[in-house]
Amino acid sequence: MILYYSRHGATHDMARQIAHGVESIDGATALLRTVPPVSEVSEATAPAVPESGAPYATIEELGNSDGLVLGSPTRFGNMAAPLKHFLDQTSGLWISGALDGRPAAVFTSTGSLHGGQESTLLSMMLPLLHHGMYLIGLPYSEPGLSATTTGGTPYGASHLAGGDADRAVDDTESQLCRCLGARVARAARRLKHAESSDGAD
Repeated sequence: MILYYSRHGATHDMARQIAHGVESIDGATALLRTVPPVSEVSEATAPAVPESGAPYATIEELGNSDGLVLGSPTRFGNMAAPLKHFLDQTSGLWISGALDGRPAAVFTSTGSLHGGQESTLLSMMLPLLHHGMYLIGLPYSEPGLSATTTGGTPYGASHLAGGDADRAVDDTESQLCRCLGARVARAARRLKHAESSDGAD
């Protein structure tokens, strides 16, 4: 599952590139899901189906996923509240160990180059570690990681959107997103194969 929150579209565009990377691996299918915004009015609820973009995620879908790629814009060096709110509801999956031993990765978009890309990525890893997931990053054997001047870190894919959030995801950032998706898909396939082999013993 590629689970993300996007306010101005950049994180959504990254999620689509990650989905391309996932589906470049034989037998892998990308499931794009988002979360509703958090309202200042506690009684307000979002419509069951968003007006555009990916459908809203459910806890059940997350529990049934072979891997997770988690994405959010940066909010003061941390993930956005809507994504944190969804993750706070996954205690049932934590208790059952549903995500234990599955691969996961993270991605983010910021308005400024030093706007907290790496701290946001690291903060998103924390709940994944609590779930017992295996974290996947980007290796420096990927050329774009050394060539980029905007987004891309060993902790996960990132993007510089600019102060007006109008800078498109560039070719290097897109390639790093696809690489991250492919790495998670390959890890999920290997882990699933290892589990089936263990079960056959």
